[in-house]
Amino acid sequence: MQIRFAVPADPAYPARVAAALAAARLRRFGYIGAALAAIGVIGWIASQASARFASLWTALIVAGVLSMLYAPWVRWRARRRSGGYAVEGGYDIDETNIMMRSGSESGGIAWDGVTRVTETPDFWIVYVGRMPATVIPRWLMSAEQAETLRAFMDGRQLLGDR
Repeated sequence: MQIRFAVPADPAYPARVAAALAAARLRRFGYIGAALAAIGVIGWIASQASARFASLWTALIVAGVLSMLYAPWVRWRARRRSGGYAVEGGYDIDETNIMMRSGSESGGIAWDGVTRVTETPDFWIVYVGRMPATVIPRWLMSAEQAETLRAFMDGRQLLGDR
């Protein structure tokens, strides 16, 4: 397998990458926030009869809502701040490595270190350990390249749930 493709110097591309990586890292804050808010609402409703601990339940509701808003705020900041980082680059993917070039910088990830790969509408998000390490933009690849890479990742049992 030898897959090569270019990444154009599009100002929107770094923002899309930053948003995809932030979403992958911050998903748990939404779940935690929803749980805190639900516990707070249930406790607040139950405490209305006696008015005891009402401030605790209100604090849990506020903390839950703020936790749910944290991920969208981080994604918005990542999009806003990364727009100026647009440079030409490319990917060179083979059986051993994912090599990425961006301007004058390059780096790579060995497939042996990849623990899983998840899909979004635009990217494959590559995880090393529990952390998302990089993305592979599917829309910049040909259909044949994407199918070849999908088969390779499927063969290594790296493709996880969305």
